[in-house]
Amino acid sequence: MQVETAGIRVSESENKLDVHTQSSTQGSFRTSSKSWQYSDHMENVDGYLMKYTNLVTGWQYRFFVLNNEAGLLEYFVNEQSRLQKPRGTLPLAGAVISPSDEDSHTFTVNAISGEQYKLRATDAKERQHWVSRLQICTQHHTEAMGKVRKPSVYSLNALVLEQEDIDAEEELEDSCPAEEEDLGAVEEERSVILHLLSQLKLGMDLTRVVLPTFILEKRSLLEMYADFMSHPDLFVAITDGAGPMERMVQFVEYYLTSFHEGRKGAIAKKPYNPIIGETFHCSWRVPKMATSQGGIQKEGSNPSDCYHLRFVAEQVSHHPPVSGFYAECQERQMCVNTHVWTKSKFMGMSIGVSMIGEGNLHLLEHGEEYTFTLPSAYARSILTVPWVELGGKVNVNCAKTGYSAAITFQTKPFYGGKLHRVNAEVKHNPTNSVVCRVQGEWNGVLEFSYCNGDTRVIDVTKLPVTRKRVRPSDRQGPYESRRLWQHVTESLQQRDMEKATEHKRFLEERQRKEERHRTETETPWRTKYFERKGEGWVYHKPLWKIVSGRSSSPAASQANP
Repeated sequence: MQVETAGIRVSESENKLDVHTQSSTQGSFRTSSKSWQYSDHMENVDGYLMKYTNLVTGWQYRFFVLNNEAGLLEYFVNEQSRLQKPRGTLPLAGAVISPSDEDSHTFTVNAISGEQYKLRATDAKERQHWVSRLQICTQHHTEAMGKVRKPSVYSLNALVLEQEDIDAEEELEDSCPAEEEDLGAVEEERSVILHLLSQLKLGMDLTRVVLPTFILEKRSLLEMYADFMSHPDLFVAITDGAGPMERMVQFVEYYLTSFHEGRKGAIAKKPYNPIIGETFHCSWRVPKMATSQGGIQKEGSNPSDCYHLRFVAEQVSHHPPVSGFYAECQERQMCVNTHVWTKSKFMGMSIGVSMIGEGNLHLLEHGEEYTFTLPSAYARSILTVPWVELGGKVNVNCAKTGYSAAITFQTKPFYGGKLHRVNAEVKHNPTNSVVCRVQGEWNGVLEFSYCNGDTRVIDVTKLPVTRKRVRPSDRQGPYESRRLWQHVTESLQQRDMEKATEHKRFLEERQRKEERHRTETETPWRTKYFERKGEGWVYHKPLWKIVSGRSSSPAASQANP
């Protein structure tokens, strides 16, 4: 394979830059040259540079063209294809051109849109020439737009501190597809996966490993947590239980049916790792007299005939990666607060993800609090068709009533056994008596057996689903999930993995720079919606605090996630 890279020679006597093309095959070079007049004026520049793609593909030679008139940096696969449509285009107005401190050859071009090119020249002189030409072009077009400013990568904390009240009237029923389309990416990119696997060791922590872009699900992990509320009618019905035992059983019913909706695609994919300070907001309308059976549950035509369930999630920590999410229904006087630390490790042909953390459900009408944990998840068969399996033991407790539940998600044995099995026992602790047993599949049929001999069967696949309501991206803040990741998502939808990788890398690199800056300046990170409490994170305006304040002050404000 033969590749070319532009080199630069500086002639001090003639004050000219001589540009030669290096064509290399296994380390050998041949040169030809042409001359540029060196000056401070804008000029078109072209030549080969190395462009970073991702951890697996690494650096690749591409032919770059600086179009000063249009204010664009374009690149092509090679010089011969420059008459065709560019492989990528980066507007330079408002961009930041930064020489890298990792070596004397590398530099980055950060566009105002959030897209980034990480480039490498042949030597320091060539880098300086490209950087100076790009900076002159950038300044000219920035001034022409009337946007002369000095962008800073350290502005995130100021942005996230601006707490925003979300107007539920701006939220519309979600139009995004519920399932990921099944792409042939795994089969097509098997060699890439094999290369990545060869770099990993059993038990290795994957938190800082950059995985190939083609395995990404087109949404953030924060949005995926909202799937726990895909059956909001079951959630709000918990508080309807006639007694403590029935309310605990109804919580278990809601809990066991909450995992299926987030795992409907045939191929397991990985959601985006949330950026620190990222948030996601949505809501549901639950008809007060819902009677639909199966399919998608339609919301009531009149909002006053519905219960309103509101949800907010925030990435509160980068290392470790901790997310907080909170949901409340004011009309039913209930809310749930959860914090989760995702910890992944390599297990050979599987990837295991531990969900470390705790949730707390408050039923304010009954003065009850339920604490619960979450199961681990496993991506199996990562070399063929990846699929998700849940495993581990989960505990649910209500200290006030003395009722608890022990839930076990069973992983399939190596030989025999069934997939996705789960069983649970609801117990009255003071008498040590089991009042209800559950068995079945968390993504299929569940059978509830009561101590009095009654049984009840639930087919999770036939439960009504209520679509969440989300504000359009153009009305979201810059660090709300869908707007933050929109360029990555659009590129994935177009199946342009290279561009998706570029957009994703820009966000991750900006996060790392901000973290280094906070460390150097000893500036603590401040969250937007969640506060640290002991080992966990709690929403700053939980419903139980609002209700308590309202009881002592009728004019107390309402919570608004």
